[in-house]
Amino acid sequence: MAFAAQTGSVPPEAWVLFLSVVLWTTAYDTMYAMVDREDDLVIGIRSSAILFGRHDRLIIAALQAGAVGGLALVGWMSSLGRWYWAGLLAAALLAVHQQVLIRDRDPAACFRAFLNNNLFGLAVFAGIALDYLFRA
Repeated sequence: MAFAAQTGSVPPEAWVLFLSVVLWTTAYDTMYAMVDREDDLVIGIRSSAILFGRHDRLIIAALQAGAVGGLALVGWMSSLGRWYWAGLLAAALLAVHQQVLIRDRDPAACFRAFLNNNLFGLAVFAGIALDYLFRA
């Protein structure tokens, strides 16, 4: 919003970043919803985990792939360098680890996968920060 206020427009990179963040947020929120699925069914709350049903893991994987793909597109559009790509690779590997954690839909493991997303965000942030820090 600050960029748009100063320049009077929103660049395409910002829209791709926005979409990527929405996909990522939906993925990790669904992991959290998987923790309470049984309770939510009893009390009638309609979470994303309930909405996605038995396809929850597949949809989370698609959301994660879309988020990482979008972040890759932002990196390419912004001409970010090897540090960014290393951070994004680390984030992608963390997403794979989260898929392993949620494979049995165990609530405790789903909660660990949800919490693991702080490392996902850290990896992306570190890639951006290091790329700007060591830019030649």
